[in-house]
Amino acid sequence: FSFQEGGWGASLAGRLVRKCDVVNRGFSGYNTRWAKLILPRLIGKSAAAESTVAVTIFFGANDSALKDVNPKQHVPLEEYAANLTSMVHYLKSIDITEDRIILITPPPLQESAWEKECLAKGDKLNRRNATTGEYAQACVRVARDCGTDVLDLWTLMQ
Repeated sequence: FSFQEGGWGASLAGRLVRKCDVVNRGFSGYNTRWAKLILPRLIGKSAAAESTVAVTIFFGANDSALKDVNPKQHVPLEEYAANLTSMVHYLKSIDITEDRIILITPPPLQESAWEKECLAKGDKLNRRNATTGEYAQACVRVARDCGTDVLDLWTLMQ
């Protein structure tokens, strides 16, 4: 929903108007397992890679869902890290250099508010802030290991 009014994608596009195009390829509800599979269809090798200023990879909130409550979206921590690494390697293989790739950690979770949302839908709390923090730390490690920048939202927003 980054391009909804007041969303971060819309704000970024507004700040960069007439300087560059901001293209959103977000898929609400996706995890890294699914995103890794569709990434080659979203961004392919072409002359556009030369003009790409930045690519952000922003996953982890769904991956970190609790396995016993939300097995559909949950991705084990080690697989999450491997999937992020795979996506970075794919982007490098199509000539998007690591200095143009930015990983973004999942943001922190305000459990009490999220639990109210879950209960209103007849569900149990399906995420924990501490678990999301583990995924954020894994994202930071992947960025370090791959030589990319990282925006650590989880730490910055705590």
